Amino acid sequence: MPVQIPKDSWAGSVRTVTLGATAAEGGTRARSVTVGGQKTLPFMHFEQVTPHRPLVAIEIKDRRPEDWSPLLLDVWGDAMGDPAAWAKAAEQAGADLLVLALSLTGGDGQPTQPQAAVAAAKAVLDASGLPLIVFGPGQAEADNALLVPVAEATKGERIALGICEDKNYRTLVATALANDHRVIARSPMDVNLAKQLNILIHDMGLPLDRILMDPTTGALGYGIEYGYSVMERLRLAALQGDAMTQLPMIVTPGFEAWKAKEAKVGQDVPEAWGNWAERAITWEALTAVTLIESGADIVVLRHPESVRRVRQAIDALMAVPETA
Repeated sequence: MPVQIPKDSWAGSVRTVTLGATAAEGGTRARSVTVGGQKTLPFMHFEQVTPHRPLVAIEIKDRRPEDWSPLLLDVWGDAMGDPAAWAKAAEQAGADLLVLALSLTGGDGQPTQPQAAVAAAKAVLDASGLPLIVFGPGQAEADNALLVPVAEATKGERIALGICEDKNYRTLVATALANDHRVIARSPMDVNLAKQLNILIHDMGLPLDRILMDPTTGALGYGIEYGYSVMERLRLAALQGDAMTQLPMIVTPGFEAWKAKEAKVGQDVPEAWGNWAERAITWEALTAVTLIESGADIVVLRHPESVRRVRQAIDALMAVPETA
């Protein structure tokens, strides 16, 4: 006797957002990528087709980072000293798109200048055909000073600018509007705060199909349960028809996982913790896969082996099981 699987029917769906523009679309990317479009909860293939698979981005910096784990410094090697070389290495490692994170200061300790930020962004675009996301240093004033000239210099490439927060969204949204870019709206782990920021950005005239939502999260063992819950509730609200939560989600498990002590510390730890490199990679990969299963459309990673494992997990999640 066949088993009838109960199916939910949702009133709403997630919007799609496209990053990157090919030559035919006015840009220089080898391809564009689209995320979102879901009409059911993650990987419920028996209810609706998942139109676009989750994507893996690799974070690179405009200069060799001083605060990254030695494990990451070893695996990327000399490429970390040149954003163009790093971009090529990240593409070879399997990235679907790149995240260029701008530094607050240059190698000389002085504040990063707009021309240096523009040069780094252009070098990455020249070195790789992947779509690009550009993060500011994380301070509102510096973000505005660096991301506006980057947006102007990359007009038409459909990059995503981050991070839009309640303190600086006006400037970043304005430059995104003027230069045909997308923005990333980041809010603390709270459904209502995420929705409110989306409303404020949309009220400035930016279409919802040009906004990615970053609800923030913690790493495995460091608040991921709450982050998972918030993302799940955002996705449920979207499927129930709430237009201001119907945006694809991007999260940064690489940043979160590599600051956790289990990934960060290699000495003077319990023997039961095992091999440092394996432990750190596992921490990043498990954090990412957990967030993908809660609805993340883009995860930003740092280690190439984590990228390989997460892509393998996405392949398995996207496979439609055969029915008897």
